[in-house]
Amino acid sequence: MLLSRVADRIYWAARYIERAEDTARIVRAHAETTADLPAHVPVSWEPLVAVVGSGARFESRSSADVSPSPRQSQSQSQGPGGPSQSQHQGAAPTFERAVTAFLVTDRTNPGSITSCVSASRENLRTTRETIPRDGWHTLNDLHLYVTAEADRGTDRRIRDRLLSRVIADSRRLDGVLATAMSHDEAYAMWRLGRAIERADMTTRVLGVRAADVLAMGDNPGQDDADLHDEVQWMGVLRSVSAMQAYGRAVRSPIEGPLVVRFLLDHDRFPRSVRALLREIRMALNELPDPGGPQDVVDEVGAVLRESTAASTDGAALDDAMDALQLALGQLDRRITERYLRVG
Repeated sequence: MLLSRVADRIYWAARYIERAEDTARIVRAHAETTADLPAHVPVSWEPLVAVVGSGARFESRSSADVSPSPRQSQSQSQGPGGPSQSQHQGAAPTFERAVTAFLVTDRTNPGSITSCVSASRENLRTTRETIPRDGWHTLNDLHLYVTAEADRGTDRRIRDRLLSRVIADSRRLDGVLATAMSHDEAYAMWRLGRAIERADMTTRVLGVRAADVLAMGDNPGQDDADLHDEVQWMGVLRSVSAMQAYGRAVRSPIEGPLVVRFLLDHDRFPRSVRALLREIRMALNELPDPGGPQDVVDEVGAVLRESTAASTDGAALDDAMDALQLALGQLDRRITERYLRVG
């Protein structure tokens, strides 16, 4: 029988490394979207902070230290002749560095990539007897690399290498555990933590990034919205590594409602919410007496069915994703009460 202490640490090791990987995907996808858009289209880095749920912490820490976002800078400095090129270029890198430092390298932010990799390593360090040695070495090497590069992580070239390394090593760790770890209760807890974190991040990407793009498309004042919609939706898909899978499954142009429904309902794409609920059910079936948590999974599924109707309206999608995140939070609490709480 797996001890609650061990189960708790494996569950949270999986959640932390998945959170680090997902944050790396989101930052990298946003940088690629920024590069793909024309120079005159204002792009804000602020939504990335909202995606990971750290808006209040970032604002309280950075409000006096960073320049406004490009969108704010453009509206504030617009004069009869428009903003100068030097103004636009000067404001953007400052705010970009502040956001990426907060999300990637800030050791005082518990949700940064550096902090999440460290937390995952610490959880597995105390349960090393349950995982293959290669898995431990993969995570430990990643921790050493991220720690060594943290001070230079705001440089765009270093940042891109760091994000790619986090994604690759997280995938490598998953591969090692899937092929070299006994598929017992410990591995079930790993799958459970990874799936819940992944589902939560998919709903956050949809609730912030996708909802914003839908809202811009509905705004008649956005003259360039239709021209750049596809680039924005490509960014949403890249945020969850869904570009190729979407193309194979949907076989049509990239359109907002189709992207939303794909990421919510496609039962064969491993990062869609529906596929992740199936993964959660399968992991729970490997654990003793999963009835209580399974009932909550059914409740999450009911919320998911209701949310698919919000695929064409930005505000409705935002509300629907909030409801899904609350349901996933309730599932996490039920799992904690059933399997992770000592005594």
